[in-house]
Amino acid sequence: MRPWLLPTVALLVLAALPAVLSPYTQDLVLKIAIYAIFALSLELLVGTTGLVSLGHAAFLGIGAYVTVLASGDGGGSLALLLPLAVGAAAAYALFVGALSLRTKGVYFIMVTLAFAQMAYFVFHDTKVGGGSDGIFLYVKPVLAVGGTTLLDLDVKAHLYYTVLAALAFTYTLLAVVNRSRFGHALAGIRANEQRMRAAGFATTGYKLAAFVLAGALAGLAGFLLAAKDGAVNPELLSWHESGAVLLMIILGGLGSLRGAVLGAVAFTLLKEFYQSALLGPLAERWQLTLGLTIIAFVAFLPSGLIGLFGRGGLIGLRKRLAGARS
Repeated sequence: MRPWLLPTVALLVLAALPAVLSPYTQDLVLKIAIYAIFALSLELLVGTTGLVSLGHAAFLGIGAYVTVLASGDGGGSLALLLPLAVGAAAAYALFVGALSLRTKGVYFIMVTLAFAQMAYFVFHDTKVGGGSDGIFLYVKPVLAVGGTTLLDLDVKAHLYYTVLAALAFTYTLLAVVNRSRFGHALAGIRANEQRMRAAGFATTGYKLAAFVLAGALAGLAGFLLAAKDGAVNPELLSWHESGAVLLMIILGGLGSLRGAVLGAVAFTLLKEFYQSALLGPLAERWQLTLGLTIIAFVAFLPSGLIGLFGRGGLIGLRKRLAGARS
């Protein structure tokens, strides 16, 4: 039970937070939790399977856009919109994965980026997605049974606990996947795909399944992001967003689910801090300060933030800092 102790405690703390949080802080926690789901979805590809994608934001954006488009002006049922958003993202992931997995290495990175940019320009340059201004979600999803409303995502408490439940579901699902035969096969593919193929594993099928699952979970994050913000725009599908989520899992530590969550927390809080008025004129150049901070983290914490909690983590950091001073 020890591996589940810290995530369970963290979940209980998060569940109790709305009682003491201001509206702004609660919104920030929601944003972090949604991006943690997004980071966990990419962790399945990069950390578990060894597939570095620069187009993962396409699935986030598709999930968000499908949520808004399917809602229309009168809103829609959560029971319908959520499967539609996740299913659309998974379908596009199946299409992209079936073609891009024919390549490897840097070619795979560039092909996933190209498919993401294609999706970006579909929403950016056509009326279907409202162009560069995006579109608004006028009525947020509702779950009702027999005339009784069980969940209304326009209510902050309902949205908060729905996002929290989605984060717990995503983390648990990926933890189970990593411990399954499927997860061990993915880890083997990351270590040595040629040897796995020689052992009789259909590696392409395993990678495609991981790609589709990762896309579906990114679509879940997109659905929640649309419900939270009440609006979507093409920037959700941009390569900047794909780069940001890749930085999250690198910052937290590749190969660790807790690292992906920790990276999402650290990246979002750092970005929020560097954009705040506390830094005065530097707030306008937050990309520079954030970039320098991430470079420092990568230089002194090669295993990511999660490495601080392992054996010798803090000792190793002290040694690297002492070496830098000398």
